[in-house]
Amino acid sequence: MAKELTSRSENYSQWYNDLVVKADLADNSAVRGCMVIKPYGYAIWEKMQAELDRMFKETGHVNAYFPLFIPKSFFSKEASHVEGFAKECAVVTHYRLMNDPNGKGIIVDPDAKLEEELIVRPTSETIIWSTYKTWIQSYRDLPILVNQWANVVRWEMRTRLFLRTTEFLWQEGHTAHATSQEALEETERMVNVYATFAEKFMAMPVIMGAKSANERFAGAVETYTIEALMQDGKALQSGTSHFLGQNFAKAFDVRFATKEGTEEFVWATSWGASTRLMGALIMAHSDDNGLVLPPKLAPFQVVIVPIYKQEEQLLAISEKVESIVSKLKSLGISVKYDNNDNKKPGWKFAEYELKGVPVRIAIGPRDLENGTVEVARRDTLEKQVVSMEGIELFVQKLLNDIQENIYNKAFAFRKEMTTPVETYEEFKDVLQNKGGFISAHWDGTSETEQKIKDETKATIRCIPFDQIPEEGKCVYSGNPSKGRVLFALSY
Repeated sequence: MAKELTSRSENYSQWYNDLVVKADLADNSAVRGCMVIKPYGYAIWEKMQAELDRMFKETGHVNAYFPLFIPKSFFSKEASHVEGFAKECAVVTHYRLMNDPNGKGIIVDPDAKLEEELIVRPTSETIIWSTYKTWIQSYRDLPILVNQWANVVRWEMRTRLFLRTTEFLWQEGHTAHATSQEALEETERMVNVYATFAEKFMAMPVIMGAKSANERFAGAVETYTIEALMQDGKALQSGTSHFLGQNFAKAFDVRFATKEGTEEFVWATSWGASTRLMGALIMAHSDDNGLVLPPKLAPFQVVIVPIYKQEEQLLAISEKVESIVSKLKSLGISVKYDNNDNKKPGWKFAEYELKGVPVRIAIGPRDLENGTVEVARRDTLEKQVVSMEGIELFVQKLLNDIQENIYNKAFAFRKEMTTPVETYEEFKDVLQNKGGFISAHWDGTSETEQKIKDETKATIRCIPFDQIPEEGKCVYSGNPSKGRVLFALSY
């Protein structure tokens, strides 16, 4: 099966498309631009969802749900917000179908036009802030720390499974605060949550920073981001947190009575991460043999494959495996015993390698005699024979080693692919011939940023939080610069 994958060096884009389909993660659907997430892919998303949900709740957030449909008039209340999403909105204009009088199937009933069109949710700031107006009267009602797990629709012309689809799954946090300081602290807190999740669970190193004005979320005062580097040298925005100021509170007239008896507009944030993280997970770690999954997010961390010729041998192996499975599960390790007799061991090895299962254990009659098993790790494809005695502790340590190794490999790649440049010629040369993050001085103007984007397609991915103040000259304009920013081609 791995041989059916296009190699990354031959065609990275095709390799990605092949892998998503052949590893049973997702399929294209009958609806153009939408995807079907298959059980194995959804199991990974569920792991992501569970960890993020736990982290959100640990920081005081609770889950709620808001409508899929948003009145069109809501979008006109915040000018920059509607401008940012207008071209991506799916619009519901009618509420009923009818049989075609000409006998040509079903048509939209022309008499069933909605008084006001409804927008299928592209993001929920407007519907949520219209609701918060009824929830908030005084400082005692604040803060509101709400998260929503939902689907959204943003009309896309060119789609790619997980990375950019018309409908996708995500979470969106929407919080309300009494002061700008509280809201800013929340914005920073949540981008740090995303960074921790990416690095500790996805084994994917990220750079935290602020977006430039051109790249901010529509309607935000500040947007903070985590940016990851994929193996083809392109950047992927993997989670964003927005300080919305009082923009949406003013748009929906959400005020509160302060302790001092005055009345003020509420301060807001929003933050989100989506099934795009699935694409990041694939592209950050996988190889020409298939998926490479960090153990913390693998649907099952260990697969055990019996090797036998006779039924009695399988019975003896299964009896021993039952004990091994029990010991692994006692340590919280998820394990699958594949004793399906419809497939040969070699086929199973290839399948689980393609699907990125972190650890594979093979056990046959000779292993029973010797008290050993063969253990293969997916990240390096190394195999070794180890004793059955204490196998659970060996596997536990191995899973930790694999998680760490996957992260270290991605970190080393990012370090190698981050290049400081001083001139625009260097900038263009690195972009064309090497790729990756380009650390360059920028004069801080939107005009310069737009010209670089128009000429090279590279964008400012972020102004890193850990940026060291450094006087210099902008690579494009030659005007003074107070520090470097990260440019890259992106998804």
